[in-house]
Amino acid sequence: MFAQFLSIVFRSIKLDKNLYRESKSFGEAAIYFAALIMVLDGVAGAIAANTFYKTSIGLSAITAILTWFIWAIFIFVIGVKIFPDKDSKVPFKKILVAVGIAHAPGLLRFFAITPTMVMPIIFLTQLWIFASLIISTREVLQLKSNFKSFGIVFLSFLILAILSVSFVMSKMNSLPISNATQIGNIVFETLQDLHILNPMSIKL
Repeated sequence: MFAQFLSIVFRSIKLDKNLYRESKSFGEAAIYFAALIMVLDGVAGAIAANTFYKTSIGLSAITAILTWFIWAIFIFVIGVKIFPDKDSKVPFKKILVAVGIAHAPGLLRFFAITPTMVMPIIFLTQLWIFASLIISTREVLQLKSNFKSFGIVFLSFLILAILSVSFVMSKMNSLPISNATQIGNIVFETLQDLHILNPMSIKL
């Protein structure tokens, strides 16, 4: 089983589109593999973030799971319910598994062991995860167009970003305007916990 997990991780990192076409990738253990990838992704992001800012590894892992579900919900609603292709009738669980597996490139953040390596690795893995999500969305929803797959993923990201910023603004409004330092700290912590706009622990 561990060998199967490693195979899924490596194939996801290689952006292997056939990974999402094979039924064995969505077997009984698939949901657990996807969850484990998301937890490790959150931990890797927190470790990288700790180079610059103290971050709770446990909280980062929990928010990674939350972000996983939010991503899957948006892709399911947009790609299956609102703008489906004729072959896009897939169950939510399959999309959930695919989104989790697609985050495997984020595990490369474990290699961000020095301050000089952190930002390049974070930037690279963010692009990598986004590309992986586009591939997984196209294959799982059986879309004919890369552009449509990109649109679904990008629209999901925009909605998630808007919700995150709205949440941050609501926190800022509860603080005295003069307390700029406190506002800045809360903005940083919130974006980090939501895994959306902070590159130290983002979960696309």
